[in-house]
Amino acid sequence: MGCHIVEMGYLDIVFLGTGTSQGVPIIGCDCEVCCSNDKKDHRLRSSLLITSDKGTRICIDAGPDFRYQMLREKVDYLDAILVTHSHRDHVGGLDEVRAFNYLQECSMPVYANIQALEGIKSEYAYAFAYPRYPGLPQFDLNEVGVRQKDSPIRIKELEIIPVEVMHYKLPCLAYRVGGFAYITDAKTISEEEKKKLKGVTCLVVNALRREDHFSHFTLREALDLIDEIQPEQAYLTHISHYLGLHEQVNGQLPQGVCLAYDGMRLRIDL
Repeated sequence: MGCHIVEMGYLDIVFLGTGTSQGVPIIGCDCEVCCSNDKKDHRLRSSLLITSDKGTRICIDAGPDFRYQMLREKVDYLDAILVTHSHRDHVGGLDEVRAFNYLQECSMPVYANIQALEGIKSEYAYAFAYPRYPGLPQFDLNEVGVRQKDSPIRIKELEIIPVEVMHYKLPCLAYRVGGFAYITDAKTISEEEKKKLKGVTCLVVNALRREDHFSHFTLREALDLIDEIQPEQAYLTHISHYLGLHEQVNGQLPQGVCLAYDGMRLRIDL
């Protein structure tokens, strides 16, 4: 009797950007981080590119650096964009989907919660106005729910579980794909939503700085969450210049935790 071998799929992950809303270096700042010659201290606005072994490709967030990030990674197609929330450092580049509209001859599927969808409609009102002006970005907006009755997001073969986090008083979305989860712009997560992270093997989480902040995890808070979730490996993102030099901070982190950096690549088993 033959033995049936099931091949496990995988995800290729690229950190398109790992910086906070102003990026690093910050305009006009002469601190040691902003003046660093280490490329790992140069951080574009936070965004992530995920490509499955079957070729399905999604981007999480499209901030002001989106055009450059797509060119840097030579991205010539996208199946969808997942939006965490509609602050400009996460959606300021959505106009650039015009290139993909042209290449793929279709609207770009965009997934977000109701608050972010309203923000996108306001920010890009010209794209939804009638009569339509030729050449404007075309969005296929999809509302994402996080309650028990809501189904996971399905993009081709990928099942994506949204996880609600709170960015001060603003509900934002984190996303889980198989054993991988990506959290940015979070300050608190309810116990109910944390259950969705159970069994995650690779966790990415925001860690703005060491000092307290009203709407972002500090380094200590991020490490506490990692300790609670217990992934095999964790990476920190959405990093400000206040956190310190990449090389120094990275050397101080616990085993299994690293600072992410722009262009960093991972392969994660599903």
